[in-house]
Amino acid sequence: MYNKENLAQLKKMDALAPEVMKAFWAFDKAAVAAGAIPAKYKELIAVAVAMTTQCPYCIDIHSANARKAGATDAELTEAAMVAASLRAGAAVTHATHAFAK
Repeated sequence: MYNKENLAQLKKMDALAPEVMKAFWAFDKAAVAAGAIPAKYKELIAVAVAMTTQCPYCIDIHSANARKAGATDAELTEAAMVAASLRAGAAVTHATHAFAK
């Protein structure tokens, strides 16, 4: 299902829902812009979130953006491990529901 060529359809979506897509692109850009949190860290957060949501498009895009912002392989790996620990932690804490009576 993942095919990077699918992203070309975003232009079609821009044409079909111009106001909503314009708002989305503005929000998307603002969300990762430098602010109280530097852009590199925001992109690393995006990479970790993309790994938890398992979106290959986001992993690809935000990993590249993180690298452009100066992220190293070590930082990308640590971001991945944070994502993995949260997924594992969710499984562990949800396991407590198995003991509910």
